[in-house]
Amino acid sequence: METNDTLQVDVDKVLADKNPGLARLLPRFVKAYLKKIVHQDEVNYVLRSFSHQPPVGFVRSTLDYMEITHRAVGLERLSLDGRYLFASNHPFGGMDGMMLCDELDNYFGSSRIIVNDILMNLKPLAPLFIPVNKHGRQNSDYAQRFRATLAGNEQIATFPAGLCSRRIKGSVCDLPWKPSFVKNAIESRRDIVPVYFEGKLSNFFYNLSSIRTTLGIKANIEMLYLADEMFSQRGRHFDIYFGEPVPWQRLATGEPPVRLAQQIREQAYALRPAHR
Repeated sequence: METNDTLQVDVDKVLADKNPGLARLLPRFVKAYLKKIVHQDEVNYVLRSFSHQPPVGFVRSTLDYMEITHRAVGLERLSLDGRYLFASNHPFGGMDGMMLCDELDNYFGSSRIIVNDILMNLKPLAPLFIPVNKHGRQNSDYAQRFRATLAGNEQIATFPAGLCSRRIKGSVCDLPWKPSFVKNAIESRRDIVPVYFEGKLSNFFYNLSSIRTTLGIKANIEMLYLADEMFSQRGRHFDIYFGEPVPWQRLATGEPPVRLAQQIREQAYALRPAHR
């Protein structure tokens, strides 16, 4: 990615910057394939067209461009004066975060979402993000921002699985939820709201993930296809289900956070409509 008048995606430049030797060796058709699966032209159109807007405006314009609609179910039961930590399943690996922020901003007026700090490179969305380093030492500025946001009054969303859902024993679901969100809720005295997103990615994505895992390949090569998976959702509608808040006092009883995280994960999946 580079910055001119606006942020742009340039696969050729990324390859040349990250691995010049590999960039020289890769055949032209391989580079063309990479540009296709990351939807370079379409992503750049979105960036050129909407990145001048504030973050939520960018989100809404992007979803409108993709003809994606969504509806909140149960959000109206929550108090506008509450301080919540929304814990959601993660079927899409990005688009779900956009829809969730849109719904929370529409209802509460503002929201933030906890993300891997790598996503701070998405400049149009960066003001919505609470960055954390999931693979190393936390940046001190990010850590201070994280603590300050938790202590504030904005609504906060998180995807405790970290990665998007995979097919596990024949069923598409999240990986185990990491318990840090429970600890964060207790420390910041925020009630946790379980959230369930309907929807899934393609069989190709899940099969590729299964094959990679079987072969013992640690690099998540299927993540290259997330942009392609997102654009394949064009024209669809999604319902987002919000459960009853779990009071932070109920979590602060000394029960292991891992067990509490599992219980809240189960509550989120229990929101799934019976007919689906």
